[in-house]
Amino acid sequence: MKGLLLRLLRPRRAPPRPLLVSGSLWGRVQTAATSHAYSTQPGSSARPVGRYPIPNKKDLPYDIVELMEEVEMKSGFLPNVFRVMSHRPAEFRAFFAYYNAIMNKEKGRLSKADKELIIVATSIVNRCPYCVTAHGALHRIYSKKPALADQVVVNWKLADLSDRELAMLEFALAVSHADNITEEHFQKLEAQGFDREDAWDIGMIASFFAMSNRIAHFTDMHPNEEFYTMGRIPRDKEKAETP
Repeated sequence: MKGLLLRLLRPRRAPPRPLLVSGSLWGRVQTAATSHAYSTQPGSSARPVGRYPIPNKKDLPYDIVELMEEVEMKSGFLPNVFRVMSHRPAEFRAFFAYYNAIMNKEKGRLSKADKELIIVATSIVNRCPYCVTAHGALHRIYSKKPALADQVVVNWKLADLSDRELAMLEFALAVSHADNITEEHFQKLEAQGFDREDAWDIGMIASFFAMSNRIAHFTDMHPNEEFYTMGRIPRDKEKAETP
């Protein structure tokens, strides 16, 4: 499954003609898809999604509701970032449009797993439980390596990373720490096959998610329970154990 259709650009009074842009954030998950419509309720957990009120479905613009319903139907659950960001519809659109631009571009040498690993490593620095948990789950799915993201969470320098991944994370973390970026940083990337455009992608992902981490922090955004098991249990075994 390549992903979801991102229908976001501007408010519309009538049912919109969607902008079709592929998405990877919630395109491949381990949970079974459901057919129920988007709900503003946080699900079975009694813990609040965050500290800001979640709008009722009837009060949200059509395009945002449509996207949420599609995400929940295809994923089997609605990630809490969608609920929290719906508090500000215009910012919801801007956030996911920019996310889509940097995470779903087809050019460049970064794989989906690379991008998720960058998010995990930099979100640890920014102390963001939501992004570490959610994107750790997505890394497990894309990489087929159920332990690597956990190793990076503990100590990325001791994780089972290739030289290429080490160089990538070193650059991303330098951006995240707001270090003085020098030509040496770019040369280390180039030695592992990355060019200047790849460096832009790495730096932009680190930068965007530094913002995302801080949004999650001040809104007190909590990870969905589903993220904790995604990518840890083989799909065949998971299906067999489902009553």
